[in-house]
Amino acid sequence: MAIKSTADKVATIQKGYTLEGPTIELGAAIIDGELHKEAPVRLPLAMMNRHGLVAGATGTGKTVTLHMMAEQLSAAGVPVFLADIKGDLSGLATAATASEKLLARTESIGQPWSGKTFPVEFLALGGDGNGIPVRATITSFGPILLSRIMELNETQESSLQLVFHFADKNNLELIDLKDLRAVIQFLTSDEGKDELEELGGLSKATAGVILRELITLDAQGMEKFFGEPEFDTAELLRTAPDGRGVVSCLELPTLQTRPVLFSTFLMWLLADLFEDLPEAGDLDKPKLVFFLDEAHLLFNGASKAFLDAITTTVRLIRSKGVGIFFVTQTPKDVPADVLGQLANRVQHALRAYTPEDAKALKATISTFPISDYDLEETLTSAGIGEAVITVMNEKGAPTPVALTRLRAPESVMGPSAAALVSSTVAGSALLPKYGTAVDNVSAYEKITGKAAGPAAAERSAAGRSAAQGGGAFDPNDVDADARRIEEEILGRPSSRPAPAPERAREPERAAPRQSQQDNGSMVGDLAGTLGGALGGGFKSMARSLGTQLGRELLRGVFGTAPKRRRR
Repeated sequence: MAIKSTADKVATIQKGYTLEGPTIELGAAIIDGELHKEAPVRLPLAMMNRHGLVAGATGTGKTVTLHMMAEQLSAAGVPVFLADIKGDLSGLATAATASEKLLARTESIGQPWSGKTFPVEFLALGGDGNGIPVRATITSFGPILLSRIMELNETQESSLQLVFHFADKNNLELIDLKDLRAVIQFLTSDEGKDELEELGGLSKATAGVILRELITLDAQGMEKFFGEPEFDTAELLRTAPDGRGVVSCLELPTLQTRPVLFSTFLMWLLADLFEDLPEAGDLDKPKLVFFLDEAHLLFNGASKAFLDAITTTVRLIRSKGVGIFFVTQTPKDVPADVLGQLANRVQHALRAYTPEDAKALKATISTFPISDYDLEETLTSAGIGEAVITVMNEKGAPTPVALTRLRAPESVMGPSAAALVSSTVAGSALLPKYGTAVDNVSAYEKITGKAAGPAAAERSAAGRSAAQGGGAFDPNDVDADARRIEEEILGRPSSRPAPAPERAREPERAAPRQSQQDNGSMVGDLAGTLGGALGGGFKSMARSLGTQLGRELLRGVFGTAPKRRRR
């Protein structure tokens, strides 16, 4: 095969990255050791929802790369989510200051540069940090993700799913850890042994293991991550008044002590979006781009159910307008089924100090298209702020491989001042909504009869009756659920009667319930009751995971609950 000249190689890059629509500018190509700013390397904005991988050894510039990409996405009106593991990404809120070295670099790659700030929303898991608290309810988090945090085996995970099924069926709201603990304690008590037996696959011994793991989570201080008000992931889709996309920056200051919790919580955010967003098809630009740093934490030691759920989410969320970029050290950190979904690749330098490093290098090279580069030499000699890139072009084909000197961010590459972060959080429109934790009536109060707050005293007696063997559903409640299903899920006007005024219904709520002997289980089967209200077709639809109704009534791909089931 004839050896191509440098001019021919430059022409190949120029042709491969000549794109018609809006793009994310990544940098300029380095060919035969020389930088060519006339050969820009870019990524089509419309292809950002084809997902991507930013990889490379520690210290090679991965965080700066996602920082630079986030700036351009925001400027294009695309909201961005970032997990700020090192604390460096808060600098997006502060304009960078030019230096002679910086301007020499930007001029060499043809980048017009000026210091800028970007609209940033600072978030913190459960308030563990300086941002707006992000919480999830146990019921929306679901059994698969919770099993991942508790490091349960597959048998225990299946058993936990039965516990969630029991709570869902019996209107026992799982808001925080004490709710789930109360349900399991009930099932393992003498009073609940009949209910436990009905669950079949859940043994008392396994329930005890799960209960001990919950107590351990509580002792580690993880209870603050679960509760209300639950964070609405639609907040991640906002744009600023000037049209730029809001950059949601989630602070993870104690990642090293709870890596699995944090990585799993990030997956909950993504799963929640997946369940809520409608199909969007091909868009000119994505609705949101997610950057998951330290992505290997998602996969290390994960169960098959968890990995299958991630693969499904990555594969399907593209059509909902969401792009996901995994940030990690080598492609080997990502399972093959997930890696196969990542069309855009930004590979920083790799090191080959050990035999294991050498194997990872060869595996990485094998995932790139054939190119004009000696990738083994290129990947081990690339400098900081340089990366080997191939992306999907507007026709869905891979672009030529290009060693690229990357653009410089226009905001500070490091943390913003603490005072700026604090003032941004204090002035956020989200603070009144999520700033203060609340403890509403839920499974714990219904089972124990203890009030959670001022409004709980009126309802705890009735709640306890329902949780400990109460009888028939209130007909008004049945009508309300049936009406909601017809209007919100089936999409047709409801023929069910309008709800009675709250005052008229209060005496009915306080009325004694029928005995457990009359009803056979703690609360009865909602699907059976609504089957009579909506007709025989309801039951078959509810049993079918393939129908739209089944998707709404049953739990999602991660066992997460749709919002309408949580409230």
